[in-house]
Amino acid sequence: MILIAGPFRSGTGDDPELLARNLARLEEAAWPIFRSGHVPMIGEWVALPVLRGAGGKTVADPVAKEVMYPTADRLLHHCDAVLRLPGESTGADQDVAIALSRGLDVYHRAEDIPGYQAA
Repeated sequence: MILIAGPFRSGTGDDPELLARNLARLEEAAWPIFRSGHVPMIGEWVALPVLRGAGGKTVADPVAKEVMYPTADRLLHHCDAVLRLPGESTGADQDVAIALSRGLDVYHRAEDIPGYQAA
């Protein structure tokens, strides 16, 4: 399983349309990872439903601090690597730091992922 890490909230001002655009960019990396024989994972796929379950309506809600970053941390216990996409992102940088501290591989291009197959 490879965690896709990149900008989600960064530069959005928490605007729902910009957040959706950033999530779509993260999701663009899912197919190359899957096609290469791995399972792609994006923290927001897990964190956003958990946030709603905790009563949060937006990523700016105070409860989000208890959900968003901790979700990625917990996911990284089950991941084999991280794909760090370009762009400023405190959360993605944190994911990379956690991955490296746990001895996980960190890739910066899908082409570097083992088993990568061009489209």
